[in-house]
Amino acid sequence: MKIGIMVSEGPYNHQASDTAYLFARTAIEKGHKVPRVFFYHDGVNNSTKLTQPPTDDRNVVNRWSKLAEEHGVDLVVCIAAGMRRGITDDILAPGFRISGLGQLVEAGIQCDRFLTFGD
Repeated sequence: MKIGIMVSEGPYNHQASDTAYLFARTAIEKGHKVPRVFFYHDGVNNSTKLTQPPTDDRNVVNRWSKLAEEHGVDLVVCIAAGMRRGITDDILAPGFRISGLGQLVEAGIQCDRFLTFGD
């Protein structure tokens, strides 16, 4: 089964990003495909390499980057939401890319299921 995901909350102010990541990782481990995760609204804050959590805390951004690297998950940051929050190509963490809402629509069409995490 192909599962698309949208994350619309930031990495440290809500559990949505953690839950989405854990869901995606578990789905992949169970043999499903997660071709794309779309980051929208405050969810775009999951993409910045400027995030520097304390060493005893989880690094949400690095988790997503590692998932993309190991499993080929396309991590798409909404361009409009990113621009409103100062997210540009030069501060994106590895594995993330900026694109438009067409990528969200495409994921909804191509995936068997589409889940949203956050408001």
